[in-house]
Amino acid sequence: QVQLVESGGGLVQAGGSLRLSCAASGSFYRINSMGWYRQAPGKERELVAGITSGGSPQYGDSVKGRFTISRDNAKSTVYLQMNSLNSEDTAVYYCNADIRRYSWATTRNDYWGQGTQVTVSS
Repeated sequence: QVQLVESGGGLVQAGGSLRLSCAASGSFYRINSMGWYRQAPGKERELVAGITSGGSPQYGDSVKGRFTISRDNAKSTVYLQMNSLNSEDTAVYYCNADIRRYSWATTRNDYWGQGTQVTVSS
């Protein structure tokens, strides 16, 4: 099976930076798009950033200009560099990947990591 493992979360002061990582492991044929979502208490899960297999990024409005998503296909890893953090960025951040598991089947499967907590103190 496929597993996504996030790391890099923690406690940071407002204005600081964190870099999240998400590595995919297991058996799969190809990773298509990857992304980061977040969910704060009492709020719906929202898209933070996504990146296609070709490296084209997209960002949620609230993080444009502050966050940068990237990927290393050789390591099956996606990163999220978060700068100028503020208290509204406090949330559990989840890695997401659209994965083709088999060469003989074009079916895509949506996988999620366990989440990593990001807490920004004021």
